Amino acid sequence: MSYKFEINEKYKNFQDTLFNMKAVFAQNTGTIHLARNELKVIPLQGIETVVKAFRVPNLLNQFVYANIRKSKAYKAFHNAQKLHDLGVATPEAIGYIEFFSFGLLQESFFISKKFDYDFTIAHIRDDQPLYKKKVLEEFAKFSFEIHQKGVWHVDYSGGNILIKKNGDTYEFSLVDINRMKFRSIGAYEGLKNFNKLWFNEEDLTTIAKTYAKLAALDEKLAIEEILFHDAKLKAKIRLKRRLKGKK
Repeated sequence: MSYKFEINEKYKNFQDTLFNMKAVFAQNTGTIHLARNELKVIPLQGIETVVKAFRVPNLLNQFVYANIRKSKAYKAFHNAQKLHDLGVATPEAIGYIEFFSFGLLQESFFISKKFDYDFTIAHIRDDQPLYKKKVLEEFAKFSFEIHQKGVWHVDYSGGNILIKKNGDTYEFSLVDINRMKFRSIGAYEGLKNFNKLWFNEEDLTTIAKTYAKLAALDEKLAIEEILFHDAKLKAKIRLKRRLKGKK
């Protein structure tokens, strides 16, 4: 069994912990998310961390990630550093490690500092709190600012935007960042990035109005654009569900 790893210069003392990550992860019970991948909150070296264990890929992708493409753990670590350099909030990256067997990728882990948040953007969508409008306006501003910096989060969805209340303002932090693009984003194109959030029309309109004002866009066209992309994705997903016999 061989391995590849990288560590944030600030956390060189984590090297031995990385080497033992398979055992550390298996022995810890602090799971906070379990689906295709598993996330656990684990105290390491006196720091509360979040460790993401990526699912072992199928045989073809074990070869691809070992020889052709960068792994998800690699991308998460380097995307976090890129976001940090751009001044975009995301939990601070500590390191990642990949384990290989016979030249094929097996387990891989990404470790970051834990971000203490109050809720996610999904809470605003699902619970419709009284402070909804202010959060949505600030979220639109945050989204516009990261688009101006050339940041396109491919999985810009409800659970991937963490929010911490600081007095009368809200701080946003991005997670699940292994799928990101860094490129120029067109004026109206940015409005497409909200289509995976599954907001209702009222909430999308609030976002579009704020975004349009910041980007100097025609408000009516901005609203039409955000609603178009939202409806298009929802129709696509609902069709897939019907074809699979799901409601």
